[in-house]
Amino acid sequence: MKLRFYVFLWPRPGMEQALIAYEDAVLELVGEHEGTVLHRTRTDGADGRPLEIQLCEWASQEAMDGYMTDPRRTALAADRELAIARTEIVPVEFS
Repeated sequence: MKLRFYVFLWPRPGMEQALIAYEDAVLELVGEHEGTVLHRTRTDGADGRPLEIQLCEWASQEAMDGYMTDPRRTALAADRELAIARTEIVPVEFS
């Protein structure tokens, strides 16, 4: 069964472009781990809204875990820490 998640991302103050650059880099790896970014969009980030929203799909939990632990992704952990204040991952099912 495929797994689907909405991912909501909030930047640290003044780090909007750094968040986008980080996500550009790591999302390139998704396809190598049996995943797909179904949708990626941005808000204005005003009034506490997340700056970026993604809808991702994974073939399995193992596939998603492989992405999360990919050494190319984890090598960018410092960039992520500088750019991203908060991440919320919400599992969803399509009806």
